[in-house]
Order: sequence, then structure tokens, then C-alpha cells
Amino acid sequence: MLTDLKNKVVIKVIQLSSSQRWHSSERIAQKLLEDMGLKVVETNKKVVINNVEVGEVDIIARDDEGNMYAVEVKAGKLDVTGVRQAYVNAVLLGMKPMVICKGFADDAAHELASHLGVKVIQLSDIFLVESEELEVVVREAVEDAVSSIFELVLEPLPTIRDNEKRLIEVLASAHSLQDAASKLDMSLEVLLKNIDALRSQGIIPKWARKWSSIKRCAQILATKIKIYDQITALQQTLDKMQQIVPMITKLSNVLKQALNVAENILRLLETIEMHLQRMSLPSLSSQPTAGNETQQGNDHH
Repeated sequence: MLTDLKNKVVIKVIQLSSSQRWHSSERIAQKLLEDMGLKVVETNKKVVINNVEVGEVDIIARDDEGNMYAVEVKAGKLDVTGVRQAYVNAVLLGMKPMVICKGFADDAAHELASHLGVKVIQLSDIFLVESEELEVVVREAVEDAVSSIFELVLEPLPTIRDNEKRLIEVLASAHSLQDAASKLDMSLEVLLKNIDALRSQGIIPKWARKWSSIKRCAQILATKIKIYDQITALQQTLDKMQQIVPMITKLSNVLKQALNVAENILRLLETIEMHLQRMSLPSLSSQPTAGNETQQGNDHH
């Protein structure tokens, strides 16, 4: 036994909250489904009847043949109630039922799952992996975390109302949830509800549960909002400039026309001057004015 365990690492999940344990199980389940050749097409799928939400399925997956699976993820063992839930949700969605769990709670759950055709994938409470495999697991976990952050950075900014912008700005700068609630002049309970609303709208990712994750996401969103606002202001300036350009163009055309008219008048005057010279008549510039004629008459007398 000791020989078999040599160079192996025993990984136990300890001191985890039920929420942390469930989210970890969900991530493991998604990776397992992908390794099985299934494609995860949706998570946290709502089950709705006549516009009334009656349930939620953790993962929707599709195999190569196009079969759709409604997958329930259990952090612990599967009991009869869990089997019923998985089966009913799958039937309502028109999909095949599947459960990923850590075994059956009892024989009744096993028999019911078999009778209803619920496919159950069992995970062990303890994972034995080689040290090299552990390095791969850790690296993939880090890559998944980095990928989640990059998705938040690169995906288009959703529509965010002014009050939501204010909430995000405060979350980005606050030192804690209590600090954020104080700055927003609201109770901690109301603040948590507002954060849940951001999650439900897809503004803050659902995996952001810890305060550090919420703040990090808020900081990214606040930066994106600032950049988008600057781009919007620049676009508005460009739009105004585009409105002014036609006016400037029209004014330029008018000035060109006026210049052409002036040039034509000058050419006409030059032509008249040439004709007068050919006729040996005084030019327009050399003809005496009325004042000069009067002065000459007075001198003669």
C-alpha cells in the first residue's frame, strides 16, 4: 500500500464552506464533462413554466451526436430528492438527465436513478494524483482563473445605469463590504442584494463571490466604464466636427465663387481699357472729373 502511494499526493478539501465546496464541484464537473467529450453550452439554466421560474439546472451539455443533457452537480452524495429534481428538470427542458456527485446516499437513490434513466457520474472524495499530474492540475486551474479575468476585461461592456455605475465605483474603491455599504449609505443586506442584481444581469460574473473577487471585478469594470465614457465623449466631438465640416465647405465654395466674380470684373475692366486705348480715347483713369472741368473754366475767364 505504501509502495502504491509513493510519489503520490493525497488532496483533501478541508475547511470549505458549502458554497465554496459547491462551486469547486461545479468547476470540476465542467472539466470532467469536457474530458468526456461533451460541450458545456450553458450554466445555471433557468427552468420556466408559463413565465414562472420553477427550477434551475447547473449545466447544459451537448455530446457529439447532438444529445442535450441537463446536468445537476452535487457537492456531496446523491439522495432520492436529488434524483427526482434532476429527472423533473430534464423532462421539463426536453433533455436527458445527468448527475455528477460523490456517490449515492443510499440504495433507494441508486435504484430510483436506474429506474428513471438518470445517468450518474460518481466522483471520489479523495483524489490520488502523481506529483506531475498535480502540477498540471494547478496550472490548468490558474489558466482558468486568468481566462475568467481576461473574459471580463475583453468582453463588451453591458448596458449599465447610472446608479449601477455608482455602485461599481464604490465597490472598486472600498476596503470592505461594510465600507462600501457605509459610502453608499445603505445596509449591508441591501448592498448584497444590489451585488446579486449585478450578477443576475451578467455585469459581475457569477464566480465572483469573495470580497476580493468582487472588488477586483469592480475595478476592472470601473476602468472599462471610464474608457468607454472617454470614447463616447470623443465620438460626440467627432460627430460635431462632422456637422461643421459641410458648413465650412459651403462657405469655402461661396468664397471661391466671389473670387471668380471679382476676377471676371477685373478682366472686364482690363478689356474696356484696351478698347479705349485703341480708339485713342482717354482712358477711364485719365478723364477729368467734374471738379477739374469747373476749375479749368474759371482759369479761362
